[in-house]
Amino acid sequence: MRFARGAFRLSAVVVMTAALAACGTSGPRTVKEGGGGLFGFGAKSKVDKGTEIGVNSYLWRASLDVIDFMPLASADPYGGVIITDWYTDPKTPDERFKVTVYILDTRLRADALNVTVFKQVNNGGTWTDAPTAAQTEADMENAILDRARKLHLANIGLK
Repeated sequence: MRFARGAFRLSAVVVMTAALAACGTSGPRTVKEGGGGLFGFGAKSKVDKGTEIGVNSYLWRASLDVIDFMPLASADPYGGVIITDWYTDPKTPDERFKVTVYILDTRLRADALNVTVFKQVNNGGTWTDAPTAAQTEADMENAILDRARKLHLANIGLK
């Protein structure tokens, strides 16, 4: 009977330790693929660094660089969406702009980027939507693509 209680305690400690270990890690996680049971015996594993983003990193960094003068409302590196808050240029206090950047791919390509610019004008204390020049969005996309290209070239050692 004494042996059975000791074995039960040891089993309980092993199960509790495994449960606590599954709660979190401070380093890279090991992701199990396939079967493998509770402890993953016989399963293939790969390291999930947890540092990759879901979109092209050059487009992401370039987008943040190009719109860095605007306050950020939201930035989702896994979904590839950057939303700014309203920005008013001190030179034109009756206009304000908001930008949404969509990064649609993990590859560095022109069609992996979509920029939408919203404009409002102040009419007697009320902000109302106004059309933006079509070229504004194209200019922002081109600035982001140019910056992404420069970041990529700098990363591979070319200028």
